Order: sequence, then C-alpha cells, then structure tokens
Amino acid sequence: MGARRSGEPDRVKQEVAAHWNRRAPGFDADFGHSIRTPAERAAWDRILDLVVPARGKLDALDVGCGTGFLVFELAARGHRVTGVDFAPAMIAEARRKAADRALAVRLEEADAEQLPFAFDPSALTPPAGSARSSQEYAAVGDQLPFLGGRSREEIERLLTAHGLGSVCSDPLHDLVAAQAQRMVDEGLERRTHRRYVVWGDLASR
Repeated sequence: MGARRSGEPDRVKQEVAAHWNRRAPGFDADFGHSIRTPAERAAWDRILDLVVPARGKLDALDVGCGTGFLVFELAARGHRVTGVDFAPAMIAEARRKAADRALAVRLEEADAEQLPFAFDPSALTPPAGSARSSQEYAAVGDQLPFLGGRSREEIERLLTAHGLGSVCSDPLHDLVAAQAQRMVDEGLERRTHRRYVVWGDLASR
C-alpha cells in the first residue's frame, strides 16, 4: 500500500473495517465460519490435527479472527488463544460468544500491523455478498494485493521467503465436499469454493 501523510486516516483500512462491521450480524451463517454437519466436523478435526498436532498447549494468535470461529476451536483443544480483528462489530460478537461459552480467550480490537502486545515481527467472479463484490472493497480493491486470493503454491513460497521452516499445505478436499453438500441440504445453489491451508514452523528457523 502507498505511503500516507502522518495523522491521515487510512482510507483502505476504514473501508475494509466498514465491510466486516456490516457483515458481522450474519457472519456465522456463512460457510467456513460455523460447523453444522458431521462431515464438516470431521473435516475440521482432521485439519486442526494436521496443522496443530498434539504437543502440549500452544500460544496461538488468530489475526483477523472475525467472530472467533478458530479462536474457539483452538481454545476447546486446550490452547491459549488471542484473537484480533480491527472491525469492532466482529470483536463484539466474538466477546459475546466467549462469554456464552465461558471460554478464557483474549479478544482485542486491533490492527495486525500495530498489535497491542509484544509479537515476533521476525480468479473467479465473486458471489453476491462476498468481500470482493462489496461496495467498500470496490473503493479500495486496487490497493489490496491479495484480494481475489493467491494459489496455494504462492502462499507456500511467501511463508518460506519470510523465514518459516517445514512449510506444508493441504487442499482441504474433505471440507470443500462437506460444505458443498451442506449447500444442497440447505436448499442453496451448490457452489464449489477453493480452499486450502498452509502452515510453517518458527521453531525450525
């Protein structure tokens, strides 16, 4: 993103936050932010076991946590989790859910580029309602280099270039299939979403 004068509001971030604030009330109804079928549960359990193997409690940071889906999944597995999001409505909903579930997680309204705590610094036509087709993103999309997604291989190369070791990925075919079936079961038009997960290990640097 281009430089801006000191003290000038970041219009790009304001537009992005506005989009997610608007989406917050119905966010959990979207695919990928909830688990409603046994097939989705099995897929997510496999994914989390793959990415976060059983090796004791971890300190996890979910950047752009939304209403807390991954925060709560990780906390339920015994990990110490912090979630940050710069959309106030998303964090408010995540905090409400945390209180309902009596889960001890940290949820902060924060910009990933200016975290409020110490942290190691070292396509297709979008469906209606998606971020890419929103009025907010239309105003700033040319300044968001990852809008529209990147291939799994590109993200692997990006993580490797920034010092992570043992970089691996998975195409999440089981989750894609489970969500496609859920669409059919709920009477929605069946759409196939491209999904993947990429992870690496700081410890092996």
